[in-house]
Amino acid sequence: MEKMTIKIMCLTLVLGLTACSGTNEKEIEKVPDKSAQALFSDARTSLDNGLYQKAIQILSAIDSRYPYGPISHQVQLDLIYAYYKSGDAAQGIALTDRFLRLNPTHANLDYVYYMRALINVATQENLFQDLAGIDRSDRDPTAAREAFKDLKLIIEKYPESKYAADSRQRMLAIKSRLAKYELSVARYYLKREAYVSSANRGKYIVEYFSPSPETEQALEIMILCYDELGLEDLRVNAKQVLAANYPNNPLVAN
Repeated sequence: MEKMTIKIMCLTLVLGLTACSGTNEKEIEKVPDKSAQALFSDARTSLDNGLYQKAIQILSAIDSRYPYGPISHQVQLDLIYAYYKSGDAAQGIALTDRFLRLNPTHANLDYVYYMRALINVATQENLFQDLAGIDRSDRDPTAAREAFKDLKLIIEKYPESKYAADSRQRMLAIKSRLAKYELSVARYYLKREAYVSSANRGKYIVEYFSPSPETEQALEIMILCYDELGLEDLRVNAKQVLAANYPNNPLVAN
């Protein structure tokens, strides 16, 4: 009870801080009539100070007023970052897609892919559920899959990128997230005695997410399902894989 009270207090505090932040950033003056460079300097100052909504307004004005200027590409790159920091995933994804479509040979494409991955990762995070201690492993992983694709692309196409190392680390975390999702689906089918579907989900985990903490449980599910289906050869094969990788598993001795 005490832990839940603390979580509720934290949630209230977060809501209060969010409200204060929103109030401050609503007080944005109309973008003045300045040169592109002067406005860009103002936008950078806003970004440095964490005033992301104000930066978005200024950068959007530059992008609209000076679409073909010498700093147009940098304006769009900064705008992508501002959308990410402000939590506007829809606008951030739309702008990254547009940038990639219109600038297929730009020198900073690795950054654009990286930012699109970060935006998709952010959509998977839910502060309120985290505070309440709710398991999120069964949530739709579409955004996580898209992030995984972009991070993998960075590693394969831009191995020397300064974002490559972090991309590898983030891929490991996403890999675990996706494996947990598939495992939750496999368990769902198992409870409903949909053994073929459950076994196929387990097989998918073994094939695409090994090694991972979920692999052992996936093999267990496959063995149980093949046993129920009377598929002896597949059961024996799955058990051999389990024994080779997890010799102390209780099913190995049976």
